[in-house]
Amino acid sequence: MRLPFIRSVLSRIAAGHSSVRYDVPLEGEASLKRAATERELSRRSDARRLSRRFVVFGSLSFVLAGCASWPAVTHPPQLHNPFPQLERIAVMPFFNQSNAPTLDGFEVAVAYQTELQKIPGFQVMPVGVVEQYLKDGQFSLDPTTDFQALARDLGVDVLVVGAITDYDPYTPPRIGLAIDWYAANPGFHPIPVGYGLPWGTPEEEFLPDALVRETEFELAQQQLQTQTPSDEVEPGEYPVPGLPSDWPDPQGLVPPEPLAGRPPSRPYHGPIMELVRQYDAADDDVLAKLQVYDSWQPEARPGGWKGRLKRSEDFTRFCCHMHIAEMLAARGGVDRSSLVFRVPGGR
Repeated sequence: MRLPFIRSVLSRIAAGHSSVRYDVPLEGEASLKRAATERELSRRSDARRLSRRFVVFGSLSFVLAGCASWPAVTHPPQLHNPFPQLERIAVMPFFNQSNAPTLDGFEVAVAYQTELQKIPGFQVMPVGVVEQYLKDGQFSLDPTTDFQALARDLGVDVLVVGAITDYDPYTPPRIGLAIDWYAANPGFHPIPVGYGLPWGTPEEEFLPDALVRETEFELAQQQLQTQTPSDEVEPGEYPVPGLPSDWPDPQGLVPPEPLAGRPPSRPYHGPIMELVRQYDAADDDVLAKLQVYDSWQPEARPGGWKGRLKRSEDFTRFCCHMHIAEMLAARGGVDRSSLVFRVPGGR
């Protein structure tokens, strides 16, 4: 009696779902329930497959189109002043020794002062104050100038004397910097490259190869100065093999133990630190460092690191930072870099 009703239901199912098989014998209501169950399971399976596709495509969309919102990892260098006795710094306007007559040495000195002031442990006198002092005192600056006395007059521990040896603002830009640090105290002697680094410790193996080479080269130069023939030595018996009394020993790179009393003064009138560098944007190493420098700057600049290449003031500041970082890092003035996550558009 119920068979016509069942057949009518199956006919409607077949009309709407061609995948349902109805040309086989069915056994009453049980067969109908099995058909309905299979249809429900098929619908759920399709829904699960569709859901997985949405997850996959959604993930790909996030990776491909949403990378701009992913936090960027940067490693700002941790520079510091490794010399507590050299805290107060004055920077003179730089001398322009390049072929660019319109280059303003005052602006380059300001860029150097700005980058130096960012480093903990330094108090930097504005370049404008130094320039005004020189004008008021009518100082004539030449190779015979006593920069140590000038530092004492300014009331600082160190006077920075710099020169621009080369300059080209056009792409790819380049700049050459030769900078000397003069201590007000004539009892302070030169601080060699490699001084204060972890020589003889397990951390020595992590020192950059370039820094190790520079340390060995400078030490070899000092040692060879004791072996260079001199007209001041009276002719006589040829010296026997051995180390002279003034032989520069690598132990001089390790800070000595404190003394029970103050040592006698042995005046020295040259710079305690000096560094000559050329920064050329055509060099891949300089470009790589510029990209890193731009990544951790607190202020975003139009065009990113490529924009800094086109703006001479930005490239000059980067070069001043590199010069300071290289000079301090070679003498123990750098710690392990910190880990910073930056959200694009949030700095």
